[in-house]
Amino acid sequence: MNKTTIQFTYIPICNPSAVWQMRTTMLAILLMSSVLAGCTSNTQDELGLTLVVQYEKTNGTIVESHVDGELVSTTNVLLEFDFSNSKSSEVLVIFGVDLMDGSSPITINPNSESAITVEFTNHGIYEIIAYAIDEKNQQESIAITIRIELTIQWSESNTYNPKPLSFNPIPDNGGAWPSSILIDSTVENPVLIENIGGGREVDFNWGLFDQQEEACQSRNGRVNEGDFVNWKTIHFNTFEIHELRINYDDGQDYINIDQSVLIQYNNNESVPNA
Repeated sequence: MNKTTIQFTYIPICNPSAVWQMRTTMLAILLMSSVLAGCTSNTQDELGLTLVVQYEKTNGTIVESHVDGELVSTTNVLLEFDFSNSKSSEVLVIFGVDLMDGSSPITINPNSESAITVEFTNHGIYEIIAYAIDEKNQQESIAITIRIELTIQWSESNTYNPKPLSFNPIPDNGGAWPSSILIDSTVENPVLIENIGGGREVDFNWGLFDQQEEACQSRNGRVNEGDFVNWKTIHFNTFEIHELRINYDDGQDYINIDQSVLIQYNNNESVPNA
């Protein structure tokens, strides 16, 4: 009884219920401390998913080649995303990349693959999501900004009725609009008969037209036999489909046309990290 009296100095001996309440409280505190310590350790294990995604490039340019008005080739952009340094205390079951453009995510099995190659077939700014999921359905993700531009290469040979070059600057993925359109057009008047000549100059005009058939920009040109002329310009209306046209004003010589259109975006893509 004396030991009890010394341990609970501030509790009257005549109140045994108070003694019992104090003991119960102390025991509850000890048990709670033990349980909390165990929970903290388990939580750390469960959240042990670390996502690491490495990428050497975050931009590229799709190239379309047209000959005499016909599309002959398209080179799309391939970008690789490497998940090999990702770690988890649980078994990883999915690595994925979501282009956030309405298409299905691209996924691989971490047990057999560690890198995802994405093919971009349309120009635009892409805010993609790279992610990993483990067997307990824990998920980690990061956002990566990708810039994809488009170059249209166009050539026509021996023509006096050039075809219009139509291009669409509107991004299919619903992302940011292009910043500008760069046009580089060359008209050549080749020698009619080598070392003899016999041709004449050709008068023509360039015109850039919008969907309302209004000429956004234009320029007159004259090209002598055996010579060429060039027109470079920049256009900032990126909200409509346009046509670049070359029209004869005067002359009967055949001409060659070599031109390119670049749909470009502001350089705000993520910085490569590999």
